[in-house]
Amino acid sequence: QVALVESGGGLVQPGGSLRLSCAASKSIVSIHVMAWYRQAPGKERERVARITAGGSLNYADSVKGRFTISRDNAENTVYLQMNSLKPEDTAVYYCYAYTIYQKDYWGQGTQVTVSS
Repeated sequence: QVALVESGGGLVQPGGSLRLSCAASKSIVSIHVMAWYRQAPGKERERVARITAGGSLNYADSVKGRFTISRDNAENTVYLQMNSLKPEDTAVYYCYAYTIYQKDYWGQGTQVTVSS
């Protein structure tokens, strides 16, 4: 079992920045993929960014050049740095982990609201 706890969400003005954190309850070395998803009201959950154990990165087209995902294995934490935020980035952001044991886990989500 891996528990994931997100933090760092909040209210920010358009053009602003936020950094989300996802703390895992155990070492993320055995976690093959960690990712951030988001779900806006009335919309399906979508993957925003993904990072593998080997450091391979993948981003949704809508966030390329603005968001950066990173992982700190020593701290068992994954981050999502979000810059140049837009109102359409408003959503609940979820942390996701897929382990080498073929199990997947989700965090409880953190709200990000981009509004003036």
